[in-house]
Amino acid sequence: MELTCLHNKFNLSALPHLSLPSSKNPNPRFFSRKRNNLCLASTSDTLVTGSGKEVSSKKDAELGDLKSWMHKNGLPPCKVVLKERPSYDEKHRPIHYVAACEDLRAGDVAFSVPNSLVVTLERVLGNETVAELLTTNKLSELACLALYLMYEKKQGKKSFWYPYIRELDRQRGRGQLAVESPLLWSDDELAYLTGSPTKAEILERAEGIKREYNELDTVWFMAGSLFQQYPYDIPTEAFPFEIFKQAFVAVQSCVVHLQKVPLARRFALVPLGPPLLAYRSNCKAMLSAVAGAVELVVDRPYKAGEPIVVWCGPQPNSKLLINYGFVDDDNSYDRLVVEAALNTEDPQYQDKRLVVQRNGKLSVQAFPVYAGKEKEAVSDMLPYFRLGYVSDPSEMQSVLSSQGPVCPVSSCMERAVLDQLADYFKRRLAGYPTTLNEDESLLSDPNLNPKKRVATQLVRLEKKILHACLQATMDLIDQLPDHTVSPCPAPYAPLLK
Repeated sequence: MELTCLHNKFNLSALPHLSLPSSKNPNPRFFSRKRNNLCLASTSDTLVTGSGKEVSSKKDAELGDLKSWMHKNGLPPCKVVLKERPSYDEKHRPIHYVAACEDLRAGDVAFSVPNSLVVTLERVLGNETVAELLTTNKLSELACLALYLMYEKKQGKKSFWYPYIRELDRQRGRGQLAVESPLLWSDDELAYLTGSPTKAEILERAEGIKREYNELDTVWFMAGSLFQQYPYDIPTEAFPFEIFKQAFVAVQSCVVHLQKVPLARRFALVPLGPPLLAYRSNCKAMLSAVAGAVELVVDRPYKAGEPIVVWCGPQPNSKLLINYGFVDDDNSYDRLVVEAALNTEDPQYQDKRLVVQRNGKLSVQAFPVYAGKEKEAVSDMLPYFRLGYVSDPSEMQSVLSSQGPVCPVSSCMERAVLDQLADYFKRRLAGYPTTLNEDESLLSDPNLNPKKRVATQLVRLEKKILHACLQATMDLIDQLPDHTVSPCPAPYAPLLK
């Protein structure tokens, strides 16, 4: 069974760093009185310890801690080791990553994690019916998993998952490029993405997380048998929204999507998996659900000490940034979207809607534009726009009776269609505060802030796609037989977003 990365995950940076009281008083009222102090006293460097101070240990013992715990609890011998690299921020601890501990060949099993060490809703809730009920209501699997780990974290060292949660805390949801998801950036940092549609997507995703938070108490009341072991308040009283948001982003950065498994097992947190594994768009290796375990078979040879990489799924760079905090310059799945809509004020709107539906399109149509295939994308848009420019009822009847997206095309109509597309691409490019050349100059600075660097990488790649679309459109204009023809008027031209 294949395991691919979740494509539309919410990113989670670090699990909530909550200080825990030393008292073992199980009275929920006790925790209610202390709640504000506990949360406000927490810091981004606090681990799951039962106190507000970070646990320090020798580097070698620390590196071996997660794997030692896993081996003690059923992890068979494997061919990987945990290593570390420094963080870009001196305030943050170095990042751990999974590397080959011996030379590997393509097809070798790097590790096989038993299901007893994999966190899924089936394991968390213990009842697949309850899991299905939760995940088909207003809560996602990610929200349930984040809530479970937050309560487990408050258990401190008593929790079976303590070593794994501590590792997630250490990673802070940064992935292997050491940059947090923009879901956790400040407003000033989000300004790095001005002009990019990704900025609006981030804000929309954040609102979605807020809606999930408001529904958290549903889990508490519907799965009471699970949470009765925790002597704490109900979720929205025990955890402020910002703490939940951090946990949600952390879980999203490391959750994987298992294929061909029951619903309650499809989202899994796998120790030794992400974020300890690095994602790569051109990699074919994926975690796989096999009998009783989740394993990784490598797709390429590795020398001992080299970091192990896995495929991140067919995600555009905007999703890679939101979910994992990185951008891949060689991402063949990278794309932008051009959204077009038939004009609802057009007297022939209903007829045109029938035509586009007959040809596999919608009255509001999203046209994906893949990097390197901009010319094909523009060509795919043209029939839709030509239809929008049809104004003569007799011509519209001709279109309705024809097979395929056939529209009468005059020189003035074609010029108007191409001019509208060219103006649209120019407007989108003008929405960015920097030019491509300025982006290249910024990226050449070795001291550029990492968040600004990854944001600049993203907008640079977006601009390249838009420039290629504009060039493809201008080339079509140059191919028109008569350049003296003025564009025909179009009172009901399609709308572009």
